[in-house]
Amino acid sequence: MATTPDDLWTLLRELIEAQKETERKFQETERRFQETDHEIRNTDRQIRELGKQIGGLGEKFGSFTEGLALPSMERLLRQRFGMEVVSPSVRVTKEGRHLEIDVLAYADGAVNTAYVVEVKSHLREESILQLKQLLERFREFFPEHRDKHLHGILAAVDLSAEMRERVLRAGFYVARIHDQIFTLDVPDDFQPKAY
Repeated sequence: MATTPDDLWTLLRELIEAQKETERKFQETERRFQETDHEIRNTDRQIRELGKQIGGLGEKFGSFTEGLALPSMERLLRQRFGMEVVSPSVRVTKEGRHLEIDVLAYADGAVNTAYVVEVKSHLREESILQLKQLLERFREFFPEHRDKHLHGILAAVDLSAEMRERVLRAGFYVARIHDQIFTLDVPDDFQPKAY
C-alpha cells in the first residue's frame, strides 16, 4: 500500500498536534516544578523558623533550670563547702576568648578552694567533657585563683544511674534535684578530682 501525499499531510498534522500537546504538558510540568520549588523553599523557611523557636525554648528552659538550681546550690556551696562567694552566670572575655560558667563559688583563707558548677536539665556525656574543659581553662581566665584547689560539680534535673557513675568516675561531684532542691549525690568516700 502506497502512502499518498494526503496521508503524509494527515500524518504531519497529527505529529504537529502531538508536538503541541507535548509542549503543553511540558509547560504544565514546568509550572508544577516551580510550585513545588516554591513550597519547598517555604517549608525550609518554616523549618528554620521552628528551629529558632525550639532553640529559644531550650535556652529558656536552661535558664529556668539554672534559676531553679541557684538558691539550693548556693546553700549547698556555703554550708557543705564553706564558700564565701557564690556567683551565678559568670561570663569572662580575655583576648577575644570567652568562658561562661553557670555558677562559680570560691573561698579564700584556710578553705582556699573554688567550685565550678554546670547546671543541666538533662545530663549527657558531652556535659562531662564540657565541665572538664571549663576546669582546664579556668586559671587562664581567673589567674587570681591560680593557687586554689579547683573542683567541678555537675547539677542535673535528669540523669541516669549510668551517667551518675560516669560523672563520679570523672572526679566531679553530682548534684540532683529532689523536691525543687539540689542535693549532692555522691558516695560517702567520694574523692573529687582537683584541677
